Amino acid sequence: MPNRPSLSLFRLLAPLLLVLGLGACSSLFGPGDPLRVDLVGLEPLPGQGMEARFAVKLRVQNPNERAIDYNGVALDLSINGQPLASGVSDQPGQVPRFGETVLKVPVSISAFRLARQAWGLSSWAPRQGLPYELNGKLAAGLFSTVRFHDQGVLDWPAPTGTLK
Repeated sequence: MPNRPSLSLFRLLAPLLLVLGLGACSSLFGPGDPLRVDLVGLEPLPGQGMEARFAVKLRVQNPNERAIDYNGVALDLSINGQPLASGVSDQPGQVPRFGETVLKVPVSISAFRLARQAWGLSSWAPRQGLPYELNGKLAAGLFSTVRFHDQGVLDWPAPTGTLK
């Protein structure tokens, strides 16, 4: 009878140890370098009511020795420190090892976010540049999700000629 409590304790701890062990193994084989993500295009999509919709095209480069399989994508885009657009897609795919792929993610921009951006831009000078931030993830299960981040400044094009 003294083995009963230790056996039930083992039954309680075994699943926990298994999950921790799998988590440790997945961290050993995860991608070493972060993904490189660039915004390469926007295509208008039909919207509903007071929203604008776009298909955001992202070029994702994988500088690692292991391909990244995914079954979903999520992203958030902020301009000038304020959230602007967000979107998700359940598209599956793969970013090959030392390769790249272009993803299309539909995003929505509410009329209220557009108004807030317009209000914030009213004091913006084109020479300053417009800071942006892109955050997202390629989802592939509990331990295989890969997050990405990109930020920079959108520079206003310089005038090409002078007015007389």
